[in-house]
Amino acid sequence: MSRIDETRDFIPVRIAVLTVSDTRQVEDDRSGDTLVARIEAAGHVLATRAIVPDEREMIAGKLREWCENPDIDVVISTGGTGLTGRDVTVEAHRDVYEKEIDAFAIVFTHVSMAKIGTSAVQSRATGGVAMGTYLFALPGSPGACKDAWDEILSLQLDYRHRPCNFVEIMPRLDEHMRRK
Repeated sequence: MSRIDETRDFIPVRIAVLTVSDTRQVEDDRSGDTLVARIEAAGHVLATRAIVPDEREMIAGKLREWCENPDIDVVISTGGTGLTGRDVTVEAHRDVYEKEIDAFAIVFTHVSMAKIGTSAVQSRATGGVAMGTYLFALPGSPGACKDAWDEILSLQLDYRHRPCNFVEIMPRLDEHMRRK
């Protein structure tokens, strides 16, 4: 089972939060606020935050911009993961991914099933890696953001988490781009 190894030092990571919405503003972005509060309470650094409309090219553009920024280790987006015509966040993420983290969607669905039953099938939460940066797309509800953070990301983004975690492999995410 997973556990926190208290003999290891906590390593804060720099996380950007991207809300995807045609209607939200910072003042009423409850999902973004949920993520920011949890990121900061865990001891990580909020690198930046933005809101973009449900436009595939704009979402992908912001993801690429943030992946190119050496001061950002992780990008978490919220919104646009559903099934309607305007829900294009997953497609935008996949436009950017070099590798998809398939198990993230599976584990998120498992966590969601415990909370909302079969309604979990309507989410297309996803995760991946691009340019040495982790990318995660979460649904636009505060509850889904809370569940994803509390039950998956807070653990995988904690260097002390055993038997393994995302932080310990960060230095090797872009090793394929280095000269041999």
